[in-house]
Amino acid sequence: MAMRNLGKTDLKVSPITLGAFAIGGTMWGGNEKNDSIAAIRASIDNGVTSIDTAPFYGFGLSEEMIGEALKGRDRSSVQILTKFGLVWDGSNNGKGEYFFDADGTPIYKYASKANVIKEVEESLQRLKTDYIDLLQLHWPDSTTPIDETMEALELLIQQGKIKTAGVSNYSASQLEEAKKTVTLASNQVAYSMLNRTIEKELVPYTLENNIGIIAYSPMERGLLTGKYFKDGKLSESDHRNGYFGQYDLEKVKSFLDKITPIADSKNVTLAQLVLRWTVQQPGITVVLAGARNAEQAVSNAQALHFELTADELNLINQELTIFI
Repeated sequence: MAMRNLGKTDLKVSPITLGAFAIGGTMWGGNEKNDSIAAIRASIDNGVTSIDTAPFYGFGLSEEMIGEALKGRDRSSVQILTKFGLVWDGSNNGKGEYFFDADGTPIYKYASKANVIKEVEESLQRLKTDYIDLLQLHWPDSTTPIDETMEALELLIQQGKIKTAGVSNYSASQLEEAKKTVTLASNQVAYSMLNRTIEKELVPYTLENNIGIIAYSPMERGLLTGKYFKDGKLSESDHRNGYFGQYDLEKVKSFLDKITPIADSKNVTLAQLVLRWTVQQPGITVVLAGARNAEQAVSNAQALHFELTADELNLINQELTIFI
């Protein structure tokens, strides 16, 4: 599948992008460094040239491994998407908005101008690069005015340290406020077959204003791959032990059983079918797919190589009415 422009910008990204949350290990029961680096390299080698990460993922580890994995590669052939605004090291000095504890560490939302600039410098060092293709606010910070955060992003664009600016988890009204200061390339939000709330207000707004949507958790952190129902063992520190509980698992299993024949007919996995469905939804520019080893990375990339027909999409959507 051809690369896609992100919003009004010139930045082209792969429709399926490597989501590098899990390889950081935090909240995912740890990681295997060699496998993680292999996943990054296999993704790129198989056409998934965009990588989405964040300082919070592994408290810097995810970015560091990406920097290591990209050694010797043409930097212009890879698109690095990272974030800022989740502080775990106490550098916010009590400022910002307490969010939650991750593996026993307090996390704060903090998006002041000074903190944005500080975090970018740290990310550039970890990533071993002199620019970031897309820098995104990780979560809205109610203690910092939107225009202050956006002014920092505009400054970084002017300095050449970032190519484009985006946000994550923004509402349509927050996007409207932000665009007064900077042209946003994208909004990264949760979206999946089981979570389609953005279709009501956010998707129409982004389509009208030409802002890309980067969909995270399209496979509901592995639930929609079907693997959980075959081997439900998760490590004790894996946050999915609680996360999966928000869904009616019997309904999810029934739904997956009903769409499995479509996957079988195309000789693809459930995970690939789910990714493909998400890529083809209106308004969705990029779909994030995590991979913790090379095999998973190659499998994700293969979802770029087939399409769902209108009839197949309609059949899947009809089965999804079980969740309404």
